[in-house]
Amino acid sequence: MKALVLSSGGVDSTTCLGLAVDKYGSDNVIALAITYGQRHTKEIEAAKAVAAYYHVEMLHLDLTPIFQYSDCSLLSHSDQAIPEESYAEQLQHSDGKPVSTYVPFRNGLFLSSAASIALSKGCDVIYYGAHSDDAAGNAYPDCSEVFKNAMNQAIYEGSGHQLKVEAPFVNLTKADVVKKGLELNVPYELTWSCYEGGEKPCGKCGTCIDRAKAFAANGVADPAL
Repeated sequence: MKALVLSSGGVDSTTCLGLAVDKYGSDNVIALAITYGQRHTKEIEAAKAVAAYYHVEMLHLDLTPIFQYSDCSLLSHSDQAIPEESYAEQLQHSDGKPVSTYVPFRNGLFLSSAASIALSKGCDVIYYGAHSDDAAGNAYPDCSEVFKNAMNQAIYEGSGHQLKVEAPFVNLTKADVVKKGLELNVPYELTWSCYEGGEKPCGKCGTCIDRAKAFAANGVADPAL
């Protein structure tokens, strides 16, 4: 078995990569980092550092042009400010729509692109680090179990039953993900989650807030701080 892991350099995807390496061995795992026009390069740099730590092959894909029409606040060309509040707080005034940091159908595009690469590289499975906290309240609908199952079915059928999609944390919380990562000795000190690209994490954006809560729930300090 050979796995391709979507790697953003953050907590969830890095834990996913650690899980895949533990299961298949580093020689049978490929990390794929994707640029999509985000505000900074910190997460790509983190993804490269994590791949080097695990001694896995690292691939990079640039899908920036596809998102040029979006005004998502995560994108470098957007004039929207990144919200400094939790996802739950953001959803209170989103009228049922995804939060402003939702990049339109990003995971759908990432998984479809990854499927083509995975097939070309002889992989049997794609891993991505979606978890239930991100899907909650429709904040990021492309992190839900329903979405994962639909994409898995499409990719399985479209690949002639050669390739599957797994999201091992789709029913877990971020705190659960960190717990699993700590058991696997995942190098969280190399990861980057913050939506801002400063010298240090801002501590105020949705992903910083969720990350802090996940480590606190496990009774440990965030090694990246």
